[in-house]
Amino acid sequence: MPNIKPVSDLRNYNEVLKDIVVGSPVFLTKNGRGKFAIVDIEEYEKTQATIKLLSKLMEAEKHINSDEDWMSEDQVKEKLGV
Repeated sequence: MPNIKPVSDLRNYNEVLKDIVVGSPVFLTKNGRGKFAIVDIEEYEKTQATIKLLSKLMEAEKHINSDEDWMSEDQVKEKLGV
Protein backbone atom coordinates (compact mmCIF):
# COMPACT_ATOMS: atom_id res chain seq x y z
CA MET A 1 0.00 0.00 0.00
CA PRO A 2 1.48 3.38 -0.98
CA ASN A 3 2.62 5.69 1.78
CA ILE A 4 0.78 8.95 1.07
CA LYS A 5 1.05 12.03 3.26
CA PRO A 6 0.09 15.68 2.87
CA VAL A 7 3.02 18.00 2.19
CA SER A 8 2.15 19.81 5.42
CA ASP A 9 3.52 16.76 7.30
CA LEU A 10 7.00 18.00 6.35
CA ARG A 11 6.76 20.40 9.27
CA ASN A 12 7.81 17.33 11.24
CA TYR A 13 10.08 15.95 8.52
CA ASN A 14 11.86 13.46 10.81
CA GLU A 15 8.64 11.46 11.08
CA VAL A 16 8.20 11.49 7.30
CA LEU A 17 11.81 10.41 6.71
CA LYS A 18 11.41 7.45 9.07
CA ASP A 19 8.82 5.99 6.69
CA ILE A 20 11.13 6.00 3.66
CA VAL A 21 12.80 2.66 2.85
CA VAL A 22 14.08 1.05 -0.34
CA GLY A 23 11.08 0.05 -2.42
CA SER A 24 8.68 2.14 -0.35
CA PRO A 25 8.78 5.84 -1.19
CA VAL A 26 6.64 8.46 0.50
CA PHE A 27 4.29 10.33 -1.79
CA LEU A 28 3.42 13.88 -0.78
CA THR A 29 0.18 15.53 -1.78
CA LYS A 30 -0.64 19.20 -2.16
CA ASN A 31 -4.31 20.21 -2.19
CA GLY A 32 -5.23 16.53 -2.33
CA ARG A 33 -3.21 15.79 -5.47
CA GLY A 34 0.09 13.94 -5.82
CA LYS A 35 2.95 16.43 -6.05
CA PHE A 36 6.22 14.89 -4.80
CA ALA A 37 7.86 11.54 -4.12
CA ILE A 38 10.65 11.04 -1.60
CA VAL A 39 12.78 7.97 -2.25
CA ASP A 40 15.74 6.34 -0.55
CA ILE A 41 19.05 7.35 -2.23
CA GLU A 42 19.86 3.69 -2.96
CA GLU A 43 16.60 3.33 -4.85
CA TYR A 44 17.20 6.62 -6.70
CA GLU A 45 20.68 5.51 -7.80
CA LYS A 46 19.33 2.14 -8.92
CA THR A 47 16.63 3.86 -10.95
CA GLN A 48 19.16 6.19 -12.59
CA ALA A 49 21.43 3.22 -13.45
CA THR A 50 18.45 1.37 -14.95
CA ILE A 51 17.54 4.37 -17.10
CA LYS A 52 21.14 4.66 -18.31
CA LEU A 53 21.30 0.94 -19.13
CA LEU A 54 17.99 1.00 -21.00
CA SER A 55 19.17 4.03 -22.97
CA LYS A 56 22.35 2.19 -23.98
CA LEU A 57 20.32 -0.90 -24.93
CA MET A 58 18.00 1.19 -27.10
CA GLU A 59 21.02 2.76 -28.79
CA ALA A 60 22.52 -0.69 -29.43
CA GLU A 61 19.22 -1.99 -30.79
CA LYS A 62 18.99 0.94 -33.22
CA HIS A 63 22.53 0.19 -34.37
CA ILE A 64 21.74 -3.50 -34.85
CA ASN A 65 18.63 -2.70 -36.87
CA SER A 66 20.45 -0.22 -39.10
CA ASP A 67 21.85 -1.18 -42.47
CA GLU A 68 25.44 -0.71 -41.34
CA ASP A 69 27.86 -3.52 -42.04
CA TRP A 70 28.90 -5.87 -39.27
CA MET A 71 32.55 -6.56 -38.54
CA SER A 72 33.91 -10.05 -38.94
CA GLU A 73 35.56 -11.88 -36.05
CA ASP A 74 38.98 -11.20 -37.58
CA GLN A 75 38.22 -7.48 -37.92
CA VAL A 76 37.19 -7.32 -34.26
CA LYS A 77 40.36 -9.11 -33.17
CA GLU A 78 42.47 -6.78 -35.31
CA LYS A 79 40.75 -3.71 -33.88
CA LEU A 80 41.28 -4.98 -30.32
CA GLY A 81 44.86 -5.94 -31.04
CA VAL A 82 44.32 -9.58 -30.13
